[in-house]
Amino acid sequence: MFDELSEKLDQVLGGLRQRGVLTEPMIREGLREVRRVLLEADVNFRVTREFLGRVQERALGEAVVNSVSPGQQIVKIVHDELAALLGEGAPGIDWAPSPPTVVLVVGLQGSGKTTTVGKLAKRFRRQGREPMLAACDLVRPAAVDQLRTLAERVGVPIHEGRPGGDPVAVAQEAYSKAKADGKAVLIVDTAGRLQIDEPMMEELRRIKAAVSPQEILFVADAMTGQEAVRIAEGFNDALEVTGVILTKMEGDARGGAALSIRGVVGKPIKFVGVGEGLDDLDEVDPERLAGRILQRGDVVGLVERAQRTMDVEASEELQERMMGKGAFTLEDFLLALKQVQKMGPLDQLMKLIPGMKKKLPTAGMDPKRLKHVEAIILSMTPEERRRPEILNGSRRARIAKGSGRPVSEVNRLMKQFKEMKKMMKQMKGMQGMPGMQGLQGMMPR
Repeated sequence: MFDELSEKLDQVLGGLRQRGVLTEPMIREGLREVRRVLLEADVNFRVTREFLGRVQERALGEAVVNSVSPGQQIVKIVHDELAALLGEGAPGIDWAPSPPTVVLVVGLQGSGKTTTVGKLAKRFRRQGREPMLAACDLVRPAAVDQLRTLAERVGVPIHEGRPGGDPVAVAQEAYSKAKADGKAVLIVDTAGRLQIDEPMMEELRRIKAAVSPQEILFVADAMTGQEAVRIAEGFNDALEVTGVILTKMEGDARGGAALSIRGVVGKPIKFVGVGEGLDDLDEVDPERLAGRILQRGDVVGLVERAQRTMDVEASEELQERMMGKGAFTLEDFLLALKQVQKMGPLDQLMKLIPGMKKKLPTAGMDPKRLKHVEAIILSMTPEERRRPEILNGSRRARIAKGSGRPVSEVNRLMKQFKEMKKMMKQMKGMQGMPGMQGLQGMMPR
C-alpha cells in the first residue's frame, strides 16, 4: 500500500535531505512538490492545504533553517504532521464496562464488510475476547451463508436471521444470547446497498437503537479514493460512526482515502485490511503508518505479523541452529522459507524493514519465485539438504530436472545459501523475530 505516494514523497524529500544548507525558497519549492504529490495521490484538497500550512509554518522556523541537518528536520516535520493527519495515538476499541461489547459494522455492498467481520472476530478471539457474530444482512443473497462459513473458520458462534426477516429483531436476539453465554464481543454484520439510501439508513438507526453499540465501524473500500470519503461522511451524518476500517489497502498505491478520511469526517481509521486472509487486518498506529508512507519501515508491525502467523517453537529452534557454527542446513532454509511465506507477500514484508526495500528492491519480484526455491530444495535427497557441499555438477543437474527449473537457478540458490550468514549480520538486531532467518535467501539477484 501507498507504493506510488511513498516513492514520490521519497524523491521530493530526498532532494531536501541531500542539501547541506536550506534556504526559504528551497523549502517553499520542496513543499510545492509535496503538494503536487499529495493531490496526485487523490488526497482531499482542503486536507492537503491545511497539512502543508502546518508543515510550512514549522519548516520555515529559524531552528530548522539553521539546523545542522535541515533536510532531516523537514522529513521529521512531515512525518509528525502525517501522523497527526492520520490521528493521535492508536485508537483501539472502546470496550463496554460489562460484556458484551457491541460492534456494529456498516458499509456499502462490495466494500468487504462481511469478510471484515470475520477478520475482527479472529482478531478479538486471538486477544482472548470470545466473540459472537450476528447475521443481520438479510438482503444480499447468500450473505448469511458467507458469514456462517467465516464463523466456522474462526471457530465462533453465530446467530442467524432468515432472509427477508427483521434484522432489528435478529440483533436483539443475538445480544440477549451473547449476554447469556458470557461472550465478550458481539459483532453485528448489517446489510449494505450499492449506494446510500434512506431505507438503509433507517434500518441501521433502528439496529443502533436496539443494541446500543459501543463501536460503529464504517467499512470503506480504499480503492475508491475520494468516493470512500464522501460515503463515510454520509454514514457518519446518519449514525455518528466511531471509526473507519479501510479495506483493500494492499491494492491502493495512492493512499488518498487513508490520508483524507480523518481530516474530512473527523473519525479515526482503526483498522486497515491488507489482504484476503483472516489474519490480514492491521490495527492502525498513526506514527507507524506515517513511517510506512515515508519508507521508514514498521518493525513493530512486522513483529506483530510474525507473532500472528509463525510457529514460535519451530522458529526458536531454527534460530538456535542458525546462530550455531556451521549448523544451518538447507532443511532449515526450507523451514525458514515456509515460515516467512505464512506472513504474506515478500514485497510487503520488505517494506516493513527500515532501509531494506532500497537495498533489495522488490518491484517486479515474481511471487512464484518462492515456490521455485521450495521445489528445488524438495528435489534434493535428505543428505544433500543436510550437506550441501556434496552438490557437484551431476547432482545439480538431477535436482534441476526433478524440480523443473534450470541448473542456473539451482546454482543461484546455492550461492544465496552461502551468503545467508553474511547477510544475517546486517539483520542481527532483528534475530529474535520468528522466521526472519529466511528472508534474505529469498531475494532475487
